[in-house]
Amino acid sequence: MPPPPPTHADPPVLVIRPDSARTLGLAGDLWAFRDLLWSLADRDLRLRYRQTALGVAWVLLQPVLGALIFTFVFGVVAGLPSDGVPYFLFTFASLAGWALFAGILTRASGSLVQNSPLIAKVWFPRAVLPASTLPAALIDFLIALLLLGGMMAWAEVAPGIAILTVPLWVLALAMLALGLGLIGSALMVSYRDVQHILPVGVQLLLYASPVAYSASNVPERFLALYYLNPLAPLLEGLRASLLGTPMPPTNTIVWGATVALGTFVLGAAVFRRLERRFADVI
Repeated sequence: MPPPPPTHADPPVLVIRPDSARTLGLAGDLWAFRDLLWSLADRDLRLRYRQTALGVAWVLLQPVLGALIFTFVFGVVAGLPSDGVPYFLFTFASLAGWALFAGILTRASGSLVQNSPLIAKVWFPRAVLPASTLPAALIDFLIALLLLGGMMAWAEVAPGIAILTVPLWVLALAMLALGLGLIGSALMVSYRDVQHILPVGVQLLLYASPVAYSASNVPERFLALYYLNPLAPLLEGLRASLLGTPMPPTNTIVWGATVALGTFVLGAAVFRRLERRFADVI
């Protein structure tokens, strides 16, 4: 018998779908590639102070020197009050929170451009790069807190029950900084002007935020404008939880936390939308 005629079945169709973790957005990306995230964070920690004479001592020197300068300029020369605590502790606690915010923002914003060879050669969720700046900034903040604790004990300044809220202020500051860092890093790929504008903007924001002063130094008619800056209630809240200074009003805390969460969500959305173009234009 002759062989049966060949059947012309349709060729198999290969359907490519994103990994299940990718459907979870930024959180899924970071969890799926958590090993890479920690490897990049470890690399940054090792490289930051390599071939420096003082090494990791810079983690302590930067806030100490900054607090000394602010204490002299604003505490001694200008004579600003410090809400009943030694002015050096007042500014040091504020600078610890500010350094956490500014460190995440500046390092996350430049992470894509600095790692452009890696992006052009290997695929991985690009959000891992800005997120990998978080561990180093958090370690720096923890070291600053330990030093602050020692200075508070020496100055006989005891924290209250509000110290239990420190993780919440840290979370809000980190979310705000990472959200802005995601937007900054995505824009810096196409617009290198961002890397020149960012340091100026961060420096101006430093003086617009309650690092060397508090809300008690702001005229009442300007308080509403003052609290439009989401860093104002977050930094004041962190300082209050550490040193027992007055807490900012509840409505301003809600405003700062809402802006921090909204900025993080917006940053993740902008970054995800522009992510596919990074390898082409970087």
